[in-house]
Amino acid sequence: MMPQRFLNASHAKPKLLLVDDQRVNILVLHELFREECQVFMATNGEQAIQICQTVSPDLVLLDVHMEGIDGHEVCRRLKSDPQTGDIPIIFVTAQGAEEDEVRGLELGAVDFIVKPINAVIVKARVRTHLTLKRQSDTLRSIASLDGLTGVANRRMFNEQLELGWRQCLRDQVALSVIMIDVDYFKRYNDRYGHLQGDTCLQAVAKALDAVIKRPYDLLARYGGEEFACVLPNTSLQDAVQIAESMQASVHALQIEHLDSEIGQLVTISMGVAAMTPSKNTAAETLLEQADKQLYQAKQAGRAQVSFCSLATA
Repeated sequence: MMPQRFLNASHAKPKLLLVDDQRVNILVLHELFREECQVFMATNGEQAIQICQTVSPDLVLLDVHMEGIDGHEVCRRLKSDPQTGDIPIIFVTAQGAEEDEVRGLELGAVDFIVKPINAVIVKARVRTHLTLKRQSDTLRSIASLDGLTGVANRRMFNEQLELGWRQCLRDQVALSVIMIDVDYFKRYNDRYGHLQGDTCLQAVAKALDAVIKRPYDLLARYGGEEFACVLPNTSLQDAVQIAESMQASVHALQIEHLDSEIGQLVTISMGVAAMTPSKNTAAETLLEQADKQLYQAKQAGRAQVSFCSLATA
């Protein structure tokens, strides 16, 4: 079971970034790809890097010789940043010397196109690399999913937590984490059996994931009956509201749990923590605090949300 947003993403138009300090060159390429792609444009290196960080294009056509930061430096910076390092780059240049091509490929580019542009060649190469990128993204998505519930797995959660931490550190905005535990789940398995337990976890995961609206928010199965959610650019107040919506969504399932000490339905306990990252702290600090809040919620009687905000160190 693959989350719907993965399926939707696989059918969306690919995002293509055109980078050239000569507008006429950008307009020519835009005309070639405007029907097939979502086309973004940048006329200098700094703008190109910013667009890559915010839009995450599927492919970049990057002019080598530009005023200010040239294409080689743009490529080096993109490849050195984990957030943008996987974006494929095709260099476009008026110089076709072998040493220029070798340097571009050594920096991490996937291809090299020489000006003047041949429309047939450019379209063929762009389509090839967009196809490869989509295949790579699909395989990466499948490898990042929990096999039972279809939401992200723990490895994906750890990667997104670190990525969200760096993004929020750069932007100096709050990052929130929610830890979630299905109450008395061992008793549920003992009474209803493990197959029904799996069905329960699938239903809970679907209900939790339905609350997540933004594409960069992530719900993951953390292990067993535990789930975790990473919410970049989200205040503690907003994260608590999301947690409460998740509680309501699970309650609405009305899954029978006769061995629970909290009524006779499946419920969840939740711990929420938020902070604005600083260079003196790490993402693990936020995760540990969310886990402590989950423990407090369980100690206080379960089926509730416990939360705190951490001061920036």
